[in-house]
Amino acid sequence: MKRLIIINGQLIFPDHIDTGKALICNNGKIEQIVTNEMLEINPDDQIIDAKQQYVSPGFIDMHVHGGGGHDFMDGTVEAFLGIAEVHAKYGTTAMVPTTLTCTDEELMNTFTTYKKAKSLNNKGAKFIGLHLEGPYFSPSQCGAQDPKFLKKPYPKEYNHIINISQDIVRWSVAPELEGAIEMGKELQRQHILASIAHTDAIYEEVEKAYKSGYTHVTHLYSGMSSVTRRNAFRYAGVVEAAYLIDDITVEIIADGIHLPKPLLQFVYKFKGPDKTALCTDAMRGAGMPDGESILGSLTNGQKVIIEDGVAKMPDRSAFAGSVATTDRLVRTMIQVADVPLTDAVRMMTLTPARILHIDSSKGSLETGKDADIVIFDNQIHVINTISEGHVIYSK
Repeated sequence: MKRLIIINGQLIFPDHIDTGKALICNNGKIEQIVTNEMLEINPDDQIIDAKQQYVSPGFIDMHVHGGGGHDFMDGTVEAFLGIAEVHAKYGTTAMVPTTLTCTDEELMNTFTTYKKAKSLNNKGAKFIGLHLEGPYFSPSQCGAQDPKFLKKPYPKEYNHIINISQDIVRWSVAPELEGAIEMGKELQRQHILASIAHTDAIYEEVEKAYKSGYTHVTHLYSGMSSVTRRNAFRYAGVVEAAYLIDDITVEIIADGIHLPKPLLQFVYKFKGPDKTALCTDAMRGAGMPDGESILGSLTNGQKVIIEDGVAKMPDRSAFAGSVATTDRLVRTMIQVADVPLTDAVRMMTLTPARILHIDSSKGSLETGKDADIVIFDNQIHVINTISEGHVIYSK
């Protein structure tokens, strides 16, 4: 069997960087990590010389909508595969395609298309399940989500959706809505990550939601309440609850724009790299030039403008999604937020893997895990992306 061997790299582990070792991959897995002295090369081995660059676990994007001019809501196999290939260029080896609030027909089509695309996807980042973002959101915090599709969670509806698709791995919901607590309990029973998002909840509601299965917060600070006043009394919001409830995990869009330097540092300091995942939340404009674009599907989506490294609503009153790529997130955490390289990489690899309960197979360079690997330079520019032992991008 032909093996893939990576030599002369600086191997990034969760808490340190190691040199003088080779990574041996076989049958899509990391077979061995050996010292240079112990390495024996066979004539038919495929050798990648990392030339002292960094060798990292593959980046895991647990919240992404699109890229390369495509959106998952386009509902075509071409769009799914195009997004996977574009993000692979930036180090993503696994991703969770994410929906927007939409018609029932569009959602059902997404389920069908996901299955088709997953079986054909051999050139891009692997699909590791679907993330439903909505439609159970607070109208006052819907952001760029289309308000005409918002609704309250009813068991008959969400159970029907869960029964139709076995591919849902996370669902973002506003927990203060009538019926949301019961939904959280059902998601937990179904082993689907229940996440808090686009919400006006106060601390007490988040605490109740956490006890009912909502263990994660979607794009912290975006589309959620902070301290509010009601009849002169102050109430802590979702942001404060995310810090106060120790075991709640969070994800951040670390593009340096959705969250500026002080907030990136604040999240890192008070939640830490083991409770904070980086996500792109990228829309179709990721990997594309500035200009007009569409958030959501080509048929029912909203027009947006891409400029200043972010997508904005046409009146520029609010952000309308990210155009970030995973390499940019890691680079921003290191260069802007002054986070150590190992921690920045952990937030893009092992932490999302743990949150999604796939850390037994992905998220770190360990014997027996999937051979998902990224090689990049000291500016976090990707040189090679390897998915399950196959090179899917080479600069």
